[in-house]
Amino acid sequence: MAKRIPMLETDRLIIRELNMDDLEAFNRIVNQSVGSEISLDTHQRWLQWTVLGYEMFAMLEQPHYGERAVVLKATEEIIGAVGVVPYLDTFSKVTAFNRAPNALATAEVGLFWLIAPAHQRKGFASEAAGALAKYLFTQEKLGRIIATTGYENLPSQKVMQKLGMTVQHIEDPQLSDQFVVGVLENNIL
Repeated sequence: MAKRIPMLETDRLIIRELNMDDLEAFNRIVNQSVGSEISLDTHQRWLQWTVLGYEMFAMLEQPHYGERAVVLKATEEIIGAVGVVPYLDTFSKVTAFNRAPNALATAEVGLFWLIAPAHQRKGFASEAAGALAKYLFTQEKLGRIIATTGYENLPSQKVMQKLGMTVQHIEDPQLSDQFVVGVLENNIL
């Protein structure tokens, strides 16, 4: 039986799989949000891979790592993305993991969010990420979710806090561009 993360709904949002019709909106949102100019062709290839991934992971009876569209219910406008990403590291400096300095690497499930600048600071990131986290905890029975960001990304750190994550600033970070780690334990079950 094929397994897919279903469309999720909150009071204001729909979190759903992306499709090829989302290409232009997604390209614009990513470029505006991260301040880059990733080409439409690059995002088209990435989106094709993402859409195919939904199918392939479902055939493997695994939920798909990757992005989902964050859509405003009232207007049906895509305003961002939220998703699940794999992290593989030792995480020996994250005190919540209580790992020895020479620990072997482990896989962790990461949560991320990206909201278009025009819709930031309205609680959409924490609403979308919270809905996905709740699904992962209740339906997939995950024990823990993490998120990472840089020291300077205070809005992302605030989302981590709103989600109830334990937030730790890592001195001498292990990951070259990630200095803040949020850890959310499953307290639902």
